[in-house]
Amino acid sequence: MIFGLTGMVFIAMMISEVMSMSDNVAKSKDYMKEIFSYVMLMVGAMIAAFSIEEFLVPCTILDGGIVGISIMINNLTRFPLGVLTLVLNLPFLIAGMRKLGKIFIAKSAVAMVTFSSFLEIFASLTVMTEDYLLAVCFGGVFLGIGVGLVIRSGGCLDGTETVAIFLNRRFNLPVGQTVLFINIVIYTTAGFLFGFDRAMYSLLTYFITSKVIDFVETGVEQAKSAMIITNEGRRIADEIYKKMGRTVTILEGEGLISGKKVILYCVLNRLEIYQLKHLIKEVDASAFITISDVSEIIGNHIKKKADKDKV
Repeated sequence: MIFGLTGMVFIAMMISEVMSMSDNVAKSKDYMKEIFSYVMLMVGAMIAAFSIEEFLVPCTILDGGIVGISIMINNLTRFPLGVLTLVLNLPFLIAGMRKLGKIFIAKSAVAMVTFSSFLEIFASLTVMTEDYLLAVCFGGVFLGIGVGLVIRSGGCLDGTETVAIFLNRRFNLPVGQTVLFINIVIYTTAGFLFGFDRAMYSLLTYFITSKVIDFVETGVEQAKSAMIITNEGRRIADEIYKKMGRTVTILEGEGLISGKKVILYCVLNRLEIYQLKHLIKEVDASAFITISDVSEIIGNHIKKKADKDKV
C-alpha cells in the first residue's frame, strides 16, 4: 500500500512536470484534452493491473514482455510483482528517452508507475477465479482493454514495446513481429519452468489480448497512411523527417474556398500516430488531417534514422 501511495505521488509529479513543459496548452480546450488523455492512460493501466493480479497471476498465466518476465521472477522468488515491473521497465524508459520523444516516454512512465502501483494494491484482494479457462478469457479481455486505452492515449505499458519501436526506426523491423518474437521466447521459457500447459494458456491469452487491442485501438502493426492539408507543408515535412524518421510525399492542391494548399502524404505505424498529431499541432494547429488503414504496402518505403538530438 505504501508503494502504491508513493507511486501515485510520483504520477502527480510527472503530470505536473509534463504540463509545465507543454507549449500547446494555452487554450482551455487543448488543456482539457491533454488532461483527459492522462486520465484515460491511468484508467487503462489500472484495468491492466486488475487483469494481471485478479485473473492471470493466480493461475500462473503470463502476459508478454517485461510483465511476463516479472511474473516468472515473482513465482520463483516471491519478490513483489509491482516493484519488479517498475524496476525492469526503468532501463527501457531511460534508453528511449532521447530516441522516442519526450511526451511518449513521459506518458509511458506515468502508465508504468500507475500499473506497478495498482499491481501492489490489487495483490491484497481476493482473486476473481482460479478456473484456467475463465482466467484466460476474462483476463485477456480486460488486459486488452487496459493496454488498448494506454496506447490510444499515447503511451505504453511494457519496455519491450519501446525496444520494438526503436528497432523499427533503426533497422525497419516490424513492431508487431518483434514483440511477438520476444513473447514466444518468454512463453517457451515459461513452459520449461511451469509446464507447457501454462505456456499454451499464456499464448492463448496473448492472442485474445491482441484482438481486444485491435478493437480498442486498431492493429498491433497495422500500417496507417496520413494525409495532411496545411499551409506549412515544408516545415511539417521537415519535422516529420527529423523527429520521426519518416519521409513525406509533397503534393500541390487547391481548395474550393481556401485556395492553394500543400498536401502531405506519409505512411507510419499505429504507435506513431499520437506523435504525428502532436508534431503537426505544434507547427500548424489549423492543419486538416485524415488517417486511414493501409492493407498492403508494395515497393520500398524510404526511411531514415530519427534524429537522436531532436526527439
